[in-house]
Amino acid sequence: MSSVGVDRGFRRSRPAPPAPAAAARRPPRRSWPQYVAISPFFLLFAVFGLFPIGFSAYLAFHRWDGISPVTFAGFDQFRFLAEDATFRKAVVNTLVIWVLSTVPMLLLSLGIASMLNAVRRFKTFYQVVLFLPSVTSIVAVAIFFKAIFDNRVGVVNQALEAVGLPAVEWLNGYWTIKIVLAVLMTWQWVGYNAIIYYAGLQAIPGEVYEAAKLDGAGALRTFWSITVPMLRPIILFTVVISTITGLQTFAEPQVLFGSNAAVNPNSGGPGQAGLTMVLYFYQQAFNNNNYGYGAAIAYAVFAIVGLFALINWRLVARSEK
Repeated sequence: MSSVGVDRGFRRSRPAPPAPAAAARRPPRRSWPQYVAISPFFLLFAVFGLFPIGFSAYLAFHRWDGISPVTFAGFDQFRFLAEDATFRKAVVNTLVIWVLSTVPMLLLSLGIASMLNAVRRFKTFYQVVLFLPSVTSIVAVAIFFKAIFDNRVGVVNQALEAVGLPAVEWLNGYWTIKIVLAVLMTWQWVGYNAIIYYAGLQAIPGEVYEAAKLDGAGALRTFWSITVPMLRPIILFTVVISTITGLQTFAEPQVLFGSNAAVNPNSGGPGQAGLTMVLYFYQQAFNNNNYGYGAAIAYAVFAIVGLFALINWRLVARSEK
């Protein structure tokens, strides 16, 4: 009897477990192991993310070549940028290449995804083949395309001559340079977007298509009235990502045509037809060691990319409503 009484008394004397709200209000100093565990991410983000952003904003209002003392320039860099004809040419080139590559790429991606959704065998193989270009080194891809479109011994020109057509100087013309860059970018990213569209198609219930067939809708009507509307969130994602990626084109023209204007006056191709905004930034900052003006160009590129991404997002979101 006494032992039972002691046991009951012990049970009555044990403190109740803390309520969830009380546990949530415990002081941060008791959670220091968790904060220490996630601190490396924030340290790396501060060093390689926040500091470059802040320092580039500082450099945009100063002149610095990396060696001489930093001198204050105020808004002179941005005023010169507004009057820089080469930068305006780079903006136009970038927009033209972006349109030539993005519009066909998204249409091809949607068509390929629809065909992939219709096949029954070897789907995994097709997905790997489609995704492979997007994970291939862009430098290797650019060198490969440079050999294909070479003005004298390129595969494309040899094929044209084989059927009796004249050869084309793909890497010399104003428009042909842009076409080559657009084809390269389309080839690289069409499979990536097709896989994303295919995942979206897999999420559409099959009952919707069956109901459309019972109502007499054909394949084209079903595609435009069911597939496209239900894929609008995916289309919005691909449009915004393609805009951000396409307007930051750098490696493709840099490998094809070089970036050092001091060594090659035709940096970006003959007539600077392949000079993009980011390539011009690289040229000014790292070839000419004009880091202040390069920072101003970088923020101008950021503003242009953000503006066009916002416009595309608004257009697609409005059509969805």
